[in-house]
Amino acid sequence: MISEALQRIAPSRTTAMTDRAARLRAEGRDIISLSVGEPDFATPRHVLDAAKAALDAGQTKYTPVGGTLRLKEAASLHFRRDLGIAVPASQVTVSAGGKQAIFHALLATVSQGEEVLVPAPWWVSYPEIVRFAGGKVVPIRTGAANRFRFSAGQLESAIGPHTQWLMLNSPGNPTGAVYPPEMLLALAEVLRRHPRVMVLSDDIYAPLDYTGARHASLAALCPDLADRILTVSGVSKSHAMTGFRIGVAAGPEWLIKAMERLQSHSSGNPCSISQAAAVAAFEGPQDFLAEWREIFRARRDLVVEAVNAIPGLSCPVPDGAFYCFVDATPLMERFGDDEALAMHLLEHGVAIVAASAFGGANGFRISFAASEDRLREALRRIAGAVA
Repeated sequence: MISEALQRIAPSRTTAMTDRAARLRAEGRDIISLSVGEPDFATPRHVLDAAKAALDAGQTKYTPVGGTLRLKEAASLHFRRDLGIAVPASQVTVSAGGKQAIFHALLATVSQGEEVLVPAPWWVSYPEIVRFAGGKVVPIRTGAANRFRFSAGQLESAIGPHTQWLMLNSPGNPTGAVYPPEMLLALAEVLRRHPRVMVLSDDIYAPLDYTGARHASLAALCPDLADRILTVSGVSKSHAMTGFRIGVAAGPEWLIKAMERLQSHSSGNPCSISQAAAVAAFEGPQDFLAEWREIFRARRDLVVEAVNAIPGLSCPVPDGAFYCFVDATPLMERFGDDEALAMHLLEHGVAIVAASAFGGANGFRISFAASEDRLREALRRIAGAVA
């Protein structure tokens, strides 16, 4: 019998679409997958060399549950250098991807009926994790008019007596929304009036900010709130290490210990070889990130221009990450809903994810973490499919 907790959640629709596309390719169909958020770049050589060296050195045994001290110190360097957050290794934990860190944080703190504020559109796993923990999702609606960012006033209105967490994702998935310092400072003023509310700041896409400004993180801007903020980061997006499954999180020591207590009974330690590779990622050369960012920026501009040239489709220019959130409202009378549109596009050889998977409607998300040639061909197919 399936548990009540599991019955409260649905499978990830992003992975479902990616798996569906993979099955069609295995059947011989030419499918371009723009459904998954995975950089197409090769993992940097110095990272691969570190993984091989760890294997050769026999580093194949258990490590401490929350990660090796070496990796915690390297992650501490990352938080300080790249996010501006001064945090000791004792306030850092390592998990099998950022998703696991978020899962453990909410499972360790959310009790039955407590509320979590989740800006919509949202990353698909946020609401499902909240529901699995027994919490209630309270959406904060955003749209293209406000660049998919919620205001301090919206936050104030959403907070209630049972609010436990605010989810904050910048740059955001699926919209690419970036919160500048002035908006974060305004949110902080609201949070100071509500000392019970904690913030989960998902900064995994921090290296992919196209605004030209330094990434702004709430814990760095407002150190007086740091004991209420869990900042999640990692190496998957920044260093093309999705398969290594390493996430890092920094926050108050009591929360880090609680997450590690839970991890001791769920997965145990993250992969020892992946941890060694992540040390090299954090401590090694970072100069390639600027080049990658410019490549992604060019791809973004290509996709936005092409989408806005297709009758019935439109999308704003995302400020970060590698996603475009496309509005297809004029096509809904023809297709009925965005899931039907997604399946129609799949039949025409392009895998995307319907906006409804992210708490949105009448559109879809495109990942532009693919080569320019593949993006051009995919957009040609999309244009033909909706013509």
